[in-house]
Amino acid sequence: MPNTPYRVVQWTTGNVGKSSVEAIAKNPNYELVGLYAWSKDKVGRDAGELAGIEPLGVKASNDVDELLALKPDVVVYNPMWIDVDELVHILEAGVNVVASASFITGHNLGDGRAKLEDACQRGGSTLFGSGVSPGFAELLAIVATTACDRVDKITIAESADTTLYDSPDTERPVGFDKKIDDPDLPPMAEKGTAVFAEAVQLVADAVGIELDEIKCVSEYAQTTEDLPMASWTIKAGHVAGVYASWQGIANGKTVIDINVRWKKGQTLDPDWQLDGDGWKITIDGRPTVNMQVGFLPPPDMIENAKTLEDFFVLGHIMTAMPPIHAIGAVVAAAPGIATYNDLPLPQARGVVPTS
Repeated sequence: MPNTPYRVVQWTTGNVGKSSVEAIAKNPNYELVGLYAWSKDKVGRDAGELAGIEPLGVKASNDVDELLALKPDVVVYNPMWIDVDELVHILEAGVNVVASASFITGHNLGDGRAKLEDACQRGGSTLFGSGVSPGFAELLAIVATTACDRVDKITIAESADTTLYDSPDTERPVGFDKKIDDPDLPPMAEKGTAVFAEAVQLVADAVGIELDEIKCVSEYAQTTEDLPMASWTIKAGHVAGVYASWQGIANGKTVIDINVRWKKGQTLDPDWQLDGDGWKITIDGRPTVNMQVGFLPPPDMIENAKTLEDFFVLGHIMTAMPPIHAIGAVVAAAPGIATYNDLPLPQARGVVPTS
């Protein structure tokens, strides 16, 4: 534990941001000193109220300079998508950032990556991005390779039935609800899952290989009947299953394959069969290492849950915590964009109950 808690400003209180606020508030390693609210109706409200927990005595603000004047050690950045100009403002003010907002290396941002790197150097700050997938999943795969004296291929296969996941704003961009014969589907998959290309680069860097190409291969499945969900309906003949495989190619061979297979409903054509929700991580080599990674709610959560929706918070927690657990290493790191390859192995401090 640091001598004094790290001073934290939380950036937004969407689903992931709420879990971040709760985790920061109950961890003795951190002190929540500020909260950025994008929505005007949240300005002036207590951070605890916005996160659905007890009041914390920290009021939400939309004044960026006011928040940076608090001299936080770090901003926990949880918007759905990153805003390069916003991050530049934070970083050049000398404030470190740990992000869950579709950022791993920044290589998909074009000249945006150079702008962020320059801001880090001007401010003496560090930017780190993670999440659960991509992010934590790649960390597990990287650790698994350390058991091998030869690695032929690294595969991270994510599968999930997302029927109960109600987020059309994030799912339509990858192709859900488009006509199954829409010619725009392949580029939609590539654009909507582009952050996984950064994950491929992260893994390649970890094992020290130069890739000739990173490409996306996609497949789609349609629902044969109208599929009503909480806030939208996918019509028959439209996409209700998305598969995207991001492949790192070296010497004509796929050496890294990070793929996702997401499906909705029980009327899929073709009828994809999932081997449970979670990841299957395979390191083909000597030896071949197999890991099956899944997530379950703890007993107290099962006892207290009233609806299935009560369990959705697990996904938000898993997305929020990898960046938070990296805070100590990020604060100590050299200025610039950092990845798991630049930091010591993260440590989950302050999370074991002491009473």
